[in-house]
Amino acid sequence: MIPRYSRPQMTAIWTPENKFRIWFEIEAHATEKLGELGVVPASAAKALWDWWATKPVIDVAAIDAIEAVTKHDVIAFLTWVSEQVGEQARFMHQGMTSSDVLDTCLSVQLAEATDLLLADLDALLAAIERRAFEHKLTPTIGRSHGIHAEPVTFGLKLAEAHAEFQRCKVRLLAARADIATCAISGAVGTFANIDPRVEEHVAAKMGLAVEPVSTQVIPRDRHAMYFATLGVIASSIERLAVEVRHLQRTEVLEAEEYFSPGQKGSSAMPHKRNPVLTENLTGLARMVRGYVTPALENVALWHERDISHSSVERYIGPDATITLDFALARLTGVVDKLLVYPERMQKNLDRMGGLVHSQRVLLALTQAGFSREAAYALVQRNAMKVWESDGTLSLLDLLKADPEVTLSDEALEAEFDLGYHYKHVNTIFARVFGRS
Repeated sequence: MIPRYSRPQMTAIWTPENKFRIWFEIEAHATEKLGELGVVPASAAKALWDWWATKPVIDVAAIDAIEAVTKHDVIAFLTWVSEQVGEQARFMHQGMTSSDVLDTCLSVQLAEATDLLLADLDALLAAIERRAFEHKLTPTIGRSHGIHAEPVTFGLKLAEAHAEFQRCKVRLLAARADIATCAISGAVGTFANIDPRVEEHVAAKMGLAVEPVSTQVIPRDRHAMYFATLGVIASSIERLAVEVRHLQRTEVLEAEEYFSPGQKGSSAMPHKRNPVLTENLTGLARMVRGYVTPALENVALWHERDISHSSVERYIGPDATITLDFALARLTGVVDKLLVYPERMQKNLDRMGGLVHSQRVLLALTQAGFSREAAYALVQRNAMKVWESDGTLSLLDLLKADPEVTLSDEALEAEFDLGYHYKHVNTIFARVFGRS
């Protein structure tokens, strides 16, 4: 992943140095258990851990140089470790296959990455909650099909986003549990040359669950679900980003991204303040979703295993998690600093001459004895006059002047009460946040 969209803590998980350190721990823990079982001398694990205690520098270049000859990354790593540790290192990897190391390492890396993503989600949820309560009763217009519908509050828009990201968190927790498994089961998963207790030991030491049944690899349906979950989270990011982008349009301008001192919006037009962060989030969401299909296609491997999944995962593991980490942090910043304009929201809400109250009048007329069809036709007839006047006419005034409307002026005015629409805001907030 390019540095522009990377954050150091997440990037560090995917460095070659970190990968090789995880490989070593897997091998050393396995050797440790093999020593306890009497398969190899106990001195072998001691030699490995004694060398590890010196905090050795992982010489990535040296390992790469060995791989250039062996054409096999795990063998290159084992060879390099043997050169550092000495004769006792020959007992490493007893009964294991390369995928035992590779897949278990990937599980560790994805679990570590997920912990960062979960922390990102918590930060985003906190920012959304703060702004939601700030604007719990800030009136704004709800839109369906991009057209004015009925009044909502800006706080409700944010509460909706909060509930969505709560669901994202639940899904991500489930995906973490699904992906964090360990396989130390040998060439085709039968444990023919390694005791299942070694797998149990390594799993416990690495913070993983035991894979119930593996072939030569951990089943890739786990990975498919994991990356699909990241794709759903990316879509939720985009959904909120698109909302901000629409609200920032000049004709709407109910909210906009923070524009910092010295920031420039256009190389040609000095007046421009563009929604560049949320547009960027839309692009990043596309990238994360783009990694889902290859993960799904990795599920169908040949027999006990082929390596068609390997090159895919070397891309999508780092790129998907690094990109999503960056996107969640960016969205948190957007929400935290979002500029909100209640006066413009009210102005837009009032723009169409009270059309947003049409349903209330429709219902009141049915209560007064009109059939629904007759009430609808009566309200629509007046509403279209307001629509065609571009809001210069008033629906309330037209209804008062319509001889077919049997409601009193006072009754009609009551149906245009904005506060009526917000009587259950506290109920919704209590459902979402556990408090109102």
